[in-house]
Amino acid sequence: MKKYFSKIIALAVFTSLMLILSACGAGGSEGDKGESSEKKETLKVVTNAAYAPFEYIDKGKVVGFDIDFINAVAKEAGYKVDIKHTGWDPMFAEVQRKQADLAVSSVSITEDRKQTYDFSVPYFESTLMILVPEDSDIQNALDLKGKKVAVQNGTTGQTAAEKILAGDGTVKKFEDNVLAIMELLNGGADAVVADNAVVNEYIKNNPDKKLKAIKDPENFDSEFYGLMFAKGSKLKPELDKAINTLFENGTYSEIYKKWFGVEPDIDILKNQQ
Repeated sequence: MKKYFSKIIALAVFTSLMLILSACGAGGSEGDKGESSEKKETLKVVTNAAYAPFEYIDKGKVVGFDIDFINAVAKEAGYKVDIKHTGWDPMFAEVQRKQADLAVSSVSITEDRKQTYDFSVPYFESTLMILVPEDSDIQNALDLKGKKVAVQNGTTGQTAAEKILAGDGTVKKFEDNVLAIMELLNGGADAVVADNAVVNEYIKNNPDKKLKAIKDPENFDSEFYGLMFAKGSKLKPELDKAINTLFENGTYSEIYKKWFGVEPDIDILKNQQ
């Protein structure tokens, strides 16, 4: 009897093991099937959401021109995106360490940055502007000499201000442009140097602050924004193709007009390629 029950128990254990192995095998097949059927994954995108109208936080959500743009690019390429606000410096670090797939944050394509990162084809033309009080005697970039100039740290605004002042004046660096502008409003700076869209957006939304924007094409060249990848990223050719498709099919123009109210100059962006 004991021997009989032992056989039954052994058979039951064997059957259970077979069922478990079968279930595992089925699960593995489903996983493999899922991987092969879903060719595209969700891309981890980092940004510095303190740069309205390009990227900023509204009701707890990251929104802006860049956010609409990267969502459209990713959709065209067959990807989804998971966008995270990290701040400016951490954004660069995460991309370089490949903890993120790419960054979108009004990042100007520069020769210096190209030593460390890869960039997409340009998707936005920008130029630096000077933000000053309405009664300021500053009229151009050369008038910044001897002044206190607030900038966002690590940006082309900082580079330009340091080049123009060349030690004759003070460049005050902040984590983002909002803090730089606050320094100006509090009297701690004579001017802010930042991208034109940021300066114009701030003036438009804050008429009570009595600020004005100064253009200086002689001293500030055009800059071009690009999506930023780690060196050697395989995503670049796919997303470049998607960006060019958005240029051609009108999607880019729709997004641009939504945020800036005018038609973009797509030809100048294509010429930069």
